[in-house]
Amino acid sequence: MKARLIESLNAKQATIGIVGLGYVGLPLLLRYCEVGYKVVGFDIDRDKVDKLLAGKSYIEHIPDNSVARAIEQGFDATTDFSRASEVDALILCVPTPLNKYREPDLSFVMNTVEALAPHMRQGQIVSLESTTYPGTTDEELRPRIERFGHTIGEDIFLVFSPEREDPGNANFTTNTIPKVCGGCTPNCLEAGMALYGQVIDQVVPVSSTRAAELTKLLENIHRAVNIGLVNEMKIVADKMGIDIHEVIRAAATKPFGFVAYYPGPGLGGHCIPIDPFYLTWKAREFGVHTRFIELAGEINSSMPDYVISKITSALNAVRKSIAGSKILVLGIAYKKNVDDMRESPSVALMERLRDLGAEIAYSDPHIPAFPKMRDHSFDLKSVSLTAETLASYDCVLLATDHDRFDYEMISKHSQLIVDSRGRYLEPSSHIVKA
Repeated sequence: MKARLIESLNAKQATIGIVGLGYVGLPLLLRYCEVGYKVVGFDIDRDKVDKLLAGKSYIEHIPDNSVARAIEQGFDATTDFSRASEVDALILCVPTPLNKYREPDLSFVMNTVEALAPHMRQGQIVSLESTTYPGTTDEELRPRIERFGHTIGEDIFLVFSPEREDPGNANFTTNTIPKVCGGCTPNCLEAGMALYGQVIDQVVPVSSTRAAELTKLLENIHRAVNIGLVNEMKIVADKMGIDIHEVIRAAATKPFGFVAYYPGPGLGGHCIPIDPFYLTWKAREFGVHTRFIELAGEINSSMPDYVISKITSALNAVRKSIAGSKILVLGIAYKKNVDDMRESPSVALMERLRDLGAEIAYSDPHIPAFPKMRDHSFDLKSVSLTAETLASYDCVLLATDHDRFDYEMISKHSQLIVDSRGRYLEPSSHIVKA
């Protein structure tokens, strides 16, 4: 059974099912289509499915013609999970957020597996790509699949292969980013290597699903901890009257032993603010208190309040208060040059400023209208940046430094700028670094 599956995958005769058609699933399905596989996309969101079937993309950096080309190559999308029996591979790319207690919320993964498992058949491979704590694939997915009479490693092959996406980074694409893969059994790993081998330039095998799960967490915790360090250094440098961005640029000239990380108004995206808590939660099961990780989390979580304090001081210096001030937030995506707002610190800043009585507006060339979000609500549209518009605000907060902003024009016509991204290098009396 394994040999037949691997032969089908290597010959590109297998049908690939991608479950969850968001920032991870959509690029991946396009890659499988690109190299010649037949692909079926699964999602619970009817609007997403309808847009894809109409040849339209809902992610800015993925053009419509890429979706239309996939449809020409046989791509199909559906909300009907019973069609899981039609595919040879099921790749799960669903969210793994935190609940209100900052604990792992695996409901999307579990609900997806529960919906798919009754329709799984012998000879399929199932791969989980969603970031999670070590043990999830073995402890949660495996028993749910085996409950329907399957034996993992014999008639169904189960792997964990964490997603690695960097939206907006033109230097790396789905196929050029090396991919880690771990299997529940050696047979599972062998099938997993075949699943990804035709679409990813380099597949990196590890000894188990748990090792693969921890690999993903280490990658993101490494980034979160280093950002926490540089955010703390920013506060120290500010107290000393030193520009931390100048210091980072100088330190980055060292050709060894230093990697440049940059401070900001807080952590954003679906990985870095969330993933460390998956490990800290699981570590408690083993009696381990992850103090280093949690300290970095505390520092990063406090950064929006630090930015608010800088805005307060800057307005006070010109005899104004936050209450009643008109404040324009530049950039509400979580990182520059993308339309992704997941966990964006800009939203936290907007909410804090609104609660303090400010009149809030925003400008973001990538997000024309504030989208519907589960936990946040603003009835706002992006403001066009003109000399007159900028001059009408008491304060302009640079929260996300998109390249499409005209920074010279913004500086020339704004009364006061609070720069949380270090975009403005030269000192100026009306620019405050935050």
